[in-house]
Amino acid sequence: MIQIKTEAEIALMRKAGVLVGETLELLRGAVAPGVSTAELDALAEEHIRKGGGVPSFLGYHGFTGTICASVNDEIVHGIPGPRVLAQGDVISLDCGAIVDGWHGDAAITVPVGDVPAEVTELMRVCEESMWRGFTAARIGGRVSDISHAVESYIRSQGDYGIVEEYGGHGIGTEMHQEPHVLNYGRPGRGPKLQRGLALAVEPMVTLRSPATRLLPDNWTVVTADGASAAHFEHTFTLTEKGPWVLTALDGGAAKLSELAATTSS
Repeated sequence: MIQIKTEAEIALMRKAGVLVGETLELLRGAVAPGVSTAELDALAEEHIRKGGGVPSFLGYHGFTGTICASVNDEIVHGIPGPRVLAQGDVISLDCGAIVDGWHGDAAITVPVGDVPAEVTELMRVCEESMWRGFTAARIGGRVSDISHAVESYIRSQGDYGIVEEYGGHGIGTEMHQEPHVLNYGRPGRGPKLQRGLALAVEPMVTLRSPATRLLPDNWTVVTADGASAAHFEHTFTLTEKGPWVLTALDGGAAKLSELAATTSS
């Protein structure tokens, strides 16, 4: 079932989104060599609860963390624990929060100190593809317009792997709702994009092969070839003026304006 929200409900989702965005910025600043993923998890839970929210992930189908902390070849769903970050690692931090019954969901990938140039570029391409997806979204369009824009940008940047088994999703009073948002595909397909629909868009990109495998913990998804991966995510909705990124602290205004200026010049 696709959930269409009222303006008042979207405003509540914005509160959850801002809390998630603040939490991720806090974690970004805390990432450093010698910090454990458990320490990052505790920091996230404390901030979410102090902000009047409840962690979305904690206890979800038995998940034991407030965040997903996925390091190096771990793509998504890494379980926080004693692992200590080292110089040259890269960590994807996925965070969700519930405020007044409404969810926000977002993710960032952060370098631990200096990382190889190819990994820096991987992160840039992954994040930029997400924003290209937002700019392709129009009221009256289709969900796969987003998917096509994400894929097209990644393909234009090099021979990266686009993870196909996992993708974005509808979001609202539940963290995962219909529709599924693929990170590849032809445009003009899937449900219509309309006011009141909220989606989490989350490309997952690898340095080489898109093949994945699931670790014995039944949560952590890694690249089959051991190559590094990146994961970015934001929750957004559509207004008559365009996308409103609910988990970006500025609503996405700066980046969307930058892209608009780039494409019009």
